[in-house]
Amino acid sequence: VQLQASGGGLVQAGGSLRLSCAASGRTFSSYVMGWFRQAPGKEREFVIAISRSGGSTNYADSVKGRFTISRDNAKNTVYLQMNSLKPEDTAVYYCGAGTGWRQADFGSWGQGTQVTVSS
Repeated sequence: VQLQASGGGLVQAGGSLRLSCAASGRTFSSYVMGWFRQAPGKEREFVIAISRSGGSTNYADSVKGRFTISRDNAKNTVYLQMNSLKPEDTAVYYCGAGTGWRQADFGSWGQGTQVTVSS
């Protein structure tokens, strides 16, 4: 599956952004979809993921209550709604397609979209 992320940008602290990730192919609904991020000088980290049907989600503690993930299997798209953004959310955000919930289960990645939160 090929992934194309979009929607990043510059926002002030407390603001919101919505990222989208469009997938090619007919097998989108067979993947767990997730968002990961990588800040400068840091390793890529898990942010949030959603099950194949969209009925279950998993969050990193750092984004609980602020970020929401959703998917539209008819449109082959997964979304990340980010509210109450903080400067520490600044990173390149990657969408991934996986066979399970662990980061090691994700083998397909989009190109990344930059999110910058100013204080």
